[in-house]
Amino acid sequence: MPIEIPSDLTPELVPLSWLIGEWEGRGRLGTGEEDSDHFIQHVSFTHHGLPYLEYRAESWLSDEDGTKLRPLTVETGFWALERKMLDADGGPGLIPAEIVPVLKTADDVEAHRNADGGFDITVTIAHPGGISELYYGQIKGPQIQMSTDMVMRGGHSKEYTAATRIFGLVDGNLLWRWDVSTPGKSLEAHASAFLNKLS
Repeated sequence: MPIEIPSDLTPELVPLSWLIGEWEGRGRLGTGEEDSDHFIQHVSFTHHGLPYLEYRAESWLSDEDGTKLRPLTVETGFWALERKMLDADGGPGLIPAEIVPVLKTADDVEAHRNADGGFDITVTIAHPGGISELYYGQIKGPQIQMSTDMVMRGGHSKEYTAATRIFGLVDGNLLWRWDVSTPGKSLEAHASAFLNKLS
């Protein structure tokens, strides 16, 4: 399946362009063993003319036939190339950018390619229950690997210390895996899914 790059896409989002759209499919909690719970997930990656993708994932517990049983969770966030923010960039808050986009050409973007041939990325994801994650990682073609640099928790949030996530585009489908560490435990399988592109 060819990847279509929107004509109005900010140049620095081209490496992330294969994520853009609506995805839906099924997954398993934990290691995916026979007794692992099933879930359905709907994911969207959208762009707004700014140097980041907006991310939203909504999940429901399901039976093994794919019938939704009840809501599971929602997470939201932002995905971008990792680079130093310049005076011309917008923020913090509502401070407008001087120039949009700051990186105007493919050559400007290529200057940020890392020694491994990919691009460093930063991802922030917020969860219900007062938990936010800051991930750093790499996108190289249609593959992403990232791990938390920080997990921020509210005073009454559940314990959660670290995570890794991997994403890949395989035959036009989005596959992902999420490993999580809680106090006293090393990273272990938390969930994985296989999502089909809707649009």
